Amino acid sequence: MRWLIDNFSVVVDLTKTHLYLALVPLLIGLLIAVPVGTAIRGASWLRKLTLIVAGIAFTIPSLALFVTIPSVVGLQILDPLNVVIALTIYSTALLVRAVPEALDSVPADVVDSATAMGFTRLRRALTVELPLALPVLVANVRVVAVTNISLVSVGSLIGIGGLGTLFTQGYQRDYPDQILAGIISIVVLALAFDLLLFLVGRALTPWTRQQKVRRAPLVAGQSTAPSPEEDS
Repeated sequence: MRWLIDNFSVVVDLTKTHLYLALVPLLIGLLIAVPVGTAIRGASWLRKLTLIVAGIAFTIPSLALFVTIPSVVGLQILDPLNVVIALTIYSTALLVRAVPEALDSVPADVVDSATAMGFTRLRRALTVELPLALPVLVANVRVVAVTNISLVSVGSLIGIGGLGTLFTQGYQRDYPDQILAGIISIVVLALAFDLLLFLVGRALTPWTRQQKVRRAPLVAGQSTAPSPEEDS
């Protein structure tokens, strides 16, 4: 902890780089996965094919991807874009599975009602299905965000910055305090961002709390009301 306190400004700078490398792929992944996941939901064969491709993409080892991407897209191996591209592939692979599952959680009668009211498929997806799917979708986004924050540290093995640099430098110097500072920083960053996404999801879905409040008095009334046998 002493090293972390004495070098706090260094850790803050590395944290900024770490967040950039983790969150940009998450945003790009969302921009790709939401329309793709919405489009494939209605076609079972296309949905299965997409899930197979996404599953294969996610099984590629991250370090192998970091090393392969520069030769494919023509970047230098130390270019941070290598990490951004690799994590975008992982984020999209996870989210393209999550979006149809989130849409599946929307009650069928709500979808039928919107269709009966004359909503087009696009309008129904944007104004009814996606908003109601937010609780499930946000839960999956939290998983992807924490996964990205963890995977960025692997990029330090090929010399790309971020909090993983504390691991490589600490190992090279045989300095456990610096390695411990890296572990603590990444765990705190992941927990803080997960909490932030939870609060954002909670703010975007106020109806979920209203449903719980409505159910609570009903449950309380059922537990306190005397049964016919007790009255007799």
